[in-house]
Amino acid sequence: MDGQCRATKGNGERCRGTATSLDGLCWAHAPENAAKRQRIASKAGRGRPSSEIRVIKAGINEILEGVRDGSIERSVGAVLFQGYNVLLKAVETERKIRELDEIEARVRRLEGIAS
Repeated sequence: MDGQCRATKGNGERCRGTATSLDGLCWAHAPENAAKRQRIASKAGRGRPSSEIRVIKAGINEILEGVRDGSIERSVGAVLFQGYNVLLKAVETERKIRELDEIEARVRRLEGIAS
C-alpha cells in the first residue's frame, strides 16, 4: 500500500502520487474514489466569493453615499476604496485558485480514465 502510484498518466509518465489503496493506486487514480472526485470537481469554484462580493458591493455603496451626503470625508472614502480594492483582488485570486483546482481535478479524473 505504500510507495508510488502504479498508474500511468495520459502523457505516458508514471503518476508521482503516493499509493494509498491496496491495488497500488493513489487517491486520484483509485476507482473507488471516482464518484467522490467527481463531486469535489463539480463543487469547486462555487460558493463564498459571490456572497463576499455582495458584502463588498454593499460597503462600497455605503461609502459612495457617505461621500455624497458629506458624512464621510472624501479622503477617508478614498482610503476605504483602496481597502475594498484589495479585498476584491483577494476574492478574484481565490476564485482563480478554485478554478485551477477544479481543472486539476478534472485532468486527474481524465488521466485516471485514460490509464
